[in-house]
Amino acid sequence: MAQRILLLEDEQAIADTLIYSLRSEGFEVAHLTLVRDALAAFAHQAPDLAILDVGLPDGNGFDVCRAIRKTSELPILFLTARSEEIDRILGLELGADDYVSKPFSPREVGARVKAILRRSAVRVAPAVADAEAAPMLQLDEGAQRIRCAGRWLALTRYEFRLLATLLRRPQRIFSRAELMSLVWDDAPDTADRTVDAHVRLVRAKLREAGASAELIQTHRHMGYSLRA
Repeated sequence: MAQRILLLEDEQAIADTLIYSLRSEGFEVAHLTLVRDALAAFAHQAPDLAILDVGLPDGNGFDVCRAIRKTSELPILFLTARSEEIDRILGLELGADDYVSKPFSPREVGARVKAILRRSAVRVAPAVADAEAAPMLQLDEGAQRIRCAGRWLALTRYEFRLLATLLRRPQRIFSRAELMSLVWDDAPDTADRTVDAHVRLVRAKLREAGASAELIQTHRHMGYSLRA
């Protein structure tokens, strides 16, 4: 069965070129031009990957990415005329898998799409969280989400990966280098301090959800672990 791609792009000439190229590669492509239509389509039937333009008539691709990341780890590629570093960083921090600036080669986009889909197919290995070790947390691998004290957490892509990695091996100390390799494997240029920043964000969300203790422990000069 052909893999489905949702293309959110309001410039028809660019969309036509991409649709032709991607369909030639064997993908099924659904083309939309508005944020509201993309969100409705995602809610109805999630595609295998989304290509999101940033500037759109009724919003932007960042808003769509935020909405998707509340419930899904769907692979996302940003396609935009913006080339400033801050926009690239924002897209990646929101949980995008890749970022392509216009003008671009349709063949390059196709190659990036294939690479993202390959990574997403092997990234998450089946695992079962130890319910006794971390009774407040529940990991739903299939839906790529985590519940704390009965509430589903609103995690970004990398926040989910970070917490899930710790949750699969409670009490095991992960060094920053290990977490960079496991969580940010598709963002090799990310700085080490990103681990610490994401730990702070995840801790805040755990407290907000009602965690009765600081579940993520810091081990000086060693790394982080999930409290048993």
